[in-house]
Formats: sequence, C-alpha cells, structure tokens
Amino acid sequence: MELDATYFDGQNGRAHPVRIRVVAGQLHIDGQGFALSVPAQSVDWPERTRHGMRVAHLASGGLVQTEDSVAWDTWAQAQGLHESIVVKMQQNWRWVAGSVAVLMALVVGLQQWGLPLVAKAVVAVTPQSVDAAIGDSTLQALDGLMSPTQLPLSEQQRVRDAFAQAVAHQPVGSVPAWKLEFRHGERIGANALALPGGTILLTDEMVKLVDGDAAVLTAVLAHELGHVQHRHGIRMVVQAGVLGSLGALVWGDFSSLLAAVPVLMGQAAYSRQAEHEADVHAVRFLKAAQLSPALMVTLFDRLEAKRHPDKDSEKETDKRGTDDSWLGIAFSSHPSDAARVAFFRAAAL
Repeated sequence: MELDATYFDGQNGRAHPVRIRVVAGQLHIDGQGFALSVPAQSVDWPERTRHGMRVAHLASGGLVQTEDSVAWDTWAQAQGLHESIVVKMQQNWRWVAGSVAVLMALVVGLQQWGLPLVAKAVVAVTPQSVDAAIGDSTLQALDGLMSPTQLPLSEQQRVRDAFAQAVAHQPVGSVPAWKLEFRHGERIGANALALPGGTILLTDEMVKLVDGDAAVLTAVLAHELGHVQHRHGIRMVVQAGVLGSLGALVWGDFSSLLAAVPVLMGQAAYSRQAEHEADVHAVRFLKAAQLSPALMVTLFDRLEAKRHPDKDSEKETDKRGTDDSWLGIAFSSHPSDAARVAFFRAAAL
C-alpha cells in the first residue's frame, strides 16, 4: 500500500511530491528522478492526534509529510506501524482522566508530606549560624517598616522578666536561645514576630492591646518561642525555594504569576501547620510555668474587640472562620481564630 506525500531533503526548502511505502522493514520514498530507502526503525514516526498534519523525520535530516492525517493513519496501520501504549492512552479519555487524577494525588502528597519532610531534613543539617544570619538580615529589613520602641525601659524590663521567669520553669535544655526586642510597629499593628536565630519582636501596639498584662504577653511570647524551637523561619525559606523551583519547572517562568501560585498555596498550608505547632508548644510552655492556656483566649478576645468594637468580642471570636470561602482558606496563613480559641480553651480544662 502506497501513500502520496511530500518530501524535503533537509538541504533546501524545495518540496518533492513522492509516494511512500514500507517493505521488509525499509521505508521507500519514490519521487521524480530519485528513489530513497531508509530503515523504518530509524524514522521518527509521528503520533496520531485529532488534528494537524503528519510529519515523519528521517535520520538524515529530511522529512516526509502529508496534510491528509486520516489517509496517513490508515496507511500506517496497514504498514504494521503500530502505536505505542502511550499514544493509545492519550487517545482514551478514561486513561487521560485517570492520569490526571493520579497526578493530582501525587502533587497533593508531595505538598502535604513530601516537601515538609525534605525541608525538615535540610534544616536538620543546616547550622544555626544560617538561622542567625537570616534573622539579622530580616531584622534590618523590618526596621525599615518599624521605628524604635516608645515603651519605657522599666516596662520593657517588666515584660522580659515575666517571660524569663516562665522560661525558668521549662525542662533544662528544652528552650532555644532567645532575645526579646521591642519596636513601635504602626504599620503592622499589634503583633509579635519570631525571626530565625531566636530574636522575637514585640510591638508596642501589642503591649497596649492587652494593657501591659505580663501573663498574656508571656503566652504570646511562648507561641513565638515555639516558632524558634521548630525553626519554622528557615523551614519556610527552604519550602518556598523548593515550591518556587517546582512552579517554575512546571510553568517555565520564575517571574510569572502562575509560577508563584504553588508557592502561595503551599506556604499557606505549611504556615497553618507551623502555627498549630507553635500553639501546641505554647500550651506546654504555659502549663510548665503554671499559667493557663486560656491566656491566649484573652488575646483573641482583645484582637476581636479591636476589629469589631461594637460587638460581643467573645461571640464574634467563636464565629470567626466558620464562613470562609475556599479561596480565603487556601490563602490564609493562620488557622481560623475559632479553631485556635477552641484549642486553647480545651487545653485550659
């Protein structure tokens, strides 16, 4: 069985009308004034697709093509040029759907369990000096957003002493090196930040929010110390790097929004896990210091009262997070307030 096609020799752009056939494992190409014969196994045969011309590439650099894809597919089948299992799977919607489902399961598994394990392994062999260096550079950057604290030295020392007293109740060797710094953070409001290397920043606004209650501030600092304990800062750096590389590998551009989406989605989930780990650490820390985990509930009540000054803060805190959309949950860096309040209340019983 022969087929009309067009041949290009790979040397110039001239098209040669030819007839092709496969006999005894050889592809024969016959045109006006010439005849070629090449091993069929050396030809890069085209895959069957729904649309588009068929192009067979020769080892010499030439090619044979035809726009009649139906005629080519019929001819190829008659010549015994059987399709690979991959091509057959691509043409079957059930195989395609199954492959997509398996791929999604692998992606989810990699995000949920694979990357965190890889990050933990990398962090385990990373010297603490790396944390300190990253923490110092981060502090310098944050100082561009914040100003020196306006709290009196006596107030700063009172908070430090209260936290140090709680630290003294912890098991020997269980507390990482830490340093408490105060900043006036009008842009970031009432907040506390744990930087890699052990520096904890507490804003003046946070101190004022709880009316300087040393016990509540100790609970806040216990949570931040949990981040230092688990080295969440450096873990997030590693995970963001891996996710960014994978996103760029899939989408092909480090600077594109699509390449950044996996990082945003993945880091949101990892950050929620980190927040829960820090909450668990805070509960253990407070109980060892004979302080109630309910102190964190007080913090959430104060935060909610600030957001909604005309509403019952406790009721609003309980409702918070119950009507989040999927997008809101996906890009939330913290678990919902309601879940965290319930956790601390249960721990206080």
